[in-house]
Amino acid sequence: MDYDLVVTGGRVIDPSQEIDRVTDVAFAQGRVAAVGDGLAAHGAQVVEAAGRIVTPGLIDLHTHVYWGGTSLGVDAVALARSAGVSTLVDTGSAGPGNFPGFRSHVIDASPVRIIAYLNISFAGIFGFSSRIMVGESGDQRLMAPHDTLEVLDANRDVIAGVKVRVGRTASGTAGVVPLDIARQVADEADVPMMVHIDQPPPTLEEVLARLRPGDILTHCFRPFPNAPIRRDGRVLDAVLDARARGVLFDIGHGMGSFDFIVARGMLAAGFLPDTISSDVHALCIDGPAFDLPTTMSKFLCLGVSLPEVIRRATVNAAAALQRPDLGSFRPGSEGDASILELANGRFDYRDVLGAELIGEQRLLARGLVLAGELWHSADQAA
Repeated sequence: MDYDLVVTGGRVIDPSQEIDRVTDVAFAQGRVAAVGDGLAAHGAQVVEAAGRIVTPGLIDLHTHVYWGGTSLGVDAVALARSAGVSTLVDTGSAGPGNFPGFRSHVIDASPVRIIAYLNISFAGIFGFSSRIMVGESGDQRLMAPHDTLEVLDANRDVIAGVKVRVGRTASGTAGVVPLDIARQVADEADVPMMVHIDQPPPTLEEVLARLRPGDILTHCFRPFPNAPIRRDGRVLDAVLDARARGVLFDIGHGMGSFDFIVARGMLAAGFLPDTISSDVHALCIDGPAFDLPTTMSKFLCLGVSLPEVIRRATVNAAAALQRPDLGSFRPGSEGDASILELANGRFDYRDVLGAELIGEQRLLARGLVLAGELWHSADQAA
């Protein structure tokens, strides 16, 4: 069989199939065609990846890419290129009132796949900058269950579920009210929720009590208060109970939601996140989050193995999205691949509180295959 593109000689890590070996990945007609040895001889285009890591296209499950339509949005194309990410999941930048613009001007126009969680607030995240911070969930007049349901039903091809942000910054004193409204929409539409939490009110326990199997708690390794672990190293019972019933836990690093102390405690307790995501936006793209590979690198330096880190940005993220066609090199899957370099050296990482971690490894994006074509190569760009 002839292939349109073959990535050859790289260390292929595909946790969906428990593959971790040096081999080739072939693409045809925009999809994965085969994984195996000796495929390069049958490729119309061959990309040499010796010494590099080849993974199913990375999925950043928490980003903000409504550039130009919201103050926190970053450019999706530039981010995908620099981070080597094939799927960017925008989590609530747009609500039903401005989603049509997001779809027309950003999602449909982008060569990179963008999937969205629709904000329960009519205006989405509208007041988020270094000078102005207005939580969109704090004004209950903006809660828009009817509009959210209508827009979601009309855009199910690109909307994965409902986003709601609660906490003192995001919802003021509204407590769990925005979450209860979002859950009604999610129940009616039969879709998952992604739920942001910052400082109380509400408490983490109150939020977790309302989450269903398949719902996602993002910012799951956030600092105190509303941290998932106590100072004595005991993971909260509410966190363990939620995982046992199928709630998913996502990192969502961002500018305020990832603490090295909490992360070390959770990992020591054997509690790994289900997904690793950057929550990259305009206020953290220059640090401390930067991008998905940087966030993944922090977990490497905290002792999580490379295959397990990749699992949380590929097949696990695809499962959270209910998109089994993503995050895998199974034949017939979407033809996406990320080509990475694992650099060794001395690297300075920071959490959201300014704490420092000196690590010996760093993942760097070196190429991206989209729909079976080499879309970007750092080698060619150089």
